[in-house]
Amino acid sequence: LQDYLSSDELDEETFYETEKRLDLINHLKSKYGNTVDEILEKCLEKQNRITVLEDYDNYLNQLLSSVKEQEKHLDRLSREVSEIRQAESRKLCEQITEALRDLNFLDVRFEASFSRTKDYTQSGVDEVEFLISTNPGEPLKPLERIASGGELSRIMLAVKSVLADTDQIPTLIFDEIDTGISGRTAACVSEKLSLIGQTHQVLCITHLPQIASMADNHFMIAKDIVDQKTCTTISHLEEEDSVRELARLLGGVQITDAVLQNARELKAAKVQMLHRHS
Repeated sequence: LQDYLSSDELDEETFYETEKRLDLINHLKSKYGNTVDEILEKCLEKQNRITVLEDYDNYLNQLLSSVKEQEKHLDRLSREVSEIRQAESRKLCEQITEALRDLNFLDVRFEASFSRTKDYTQSGVDEVEFLISTNPGEPLKPLERIASGGELSRIMLAVKSVLADTDQIPTLIFDEIDTGISGRTAACVSEKLSLIGQTHQVLCITHLPQIASMADNHFMIAKDIVDQKTCTTISHLEEEDSVRELARLLGGVQITDAVLQNARELKAAKVQMLHRHS
């Protein structure tokens, strides 16, 4: 080895060029990748970019032309979606109207109004607004402007009863749904709530015995004064306690045998209703 090394001549220029080349490669690795192949791949990307920039006007025109073609395609698809949506909306509105009539909106009209959005959206170019008229002779108005809290709850109940098999909402909460209703309307509302309860979890706050009697689980919420503080309690009612609470809602403070019997009949009506719809 000593003889070999002593006989070898060091080419200073070759050594310098080799070191310089290695330094360049290591520098490129620190910027563009850990291997020579990755560096060469980046080099090809840069060369392609330079080619694009050297003929940028042509490149830009190609992009603009492609955008126009894609806009035409998007517009065609959006129109097709809009036609399907409007056709299906008529069927949906008919079903919701029928459900509203079941909830004692006897002269109701329910329609969907379509307008075009300024820009394309994820769901197309349709801006949809539901319109309703709840009384004869009244023009259709936006749902949010015409419905009171109780009416809005009943309308939502009608919508959910139609969409019960397709929507992905597991829990529905209804408050003030019994506002301004009684008798036949209350019975209609209670049946709809019970039917939706077969496929969804339904929470309903009510003072009407017709609605409370349809519950699978009956809870009583009460407020009491304890140590000069108002405390709210909630308790689950067993069958007989539920009957007594329904009787209280029916007859007030004085609970007679007749009122209790009426309460039991309300509970029995739920079983009959479910049997009719099964």
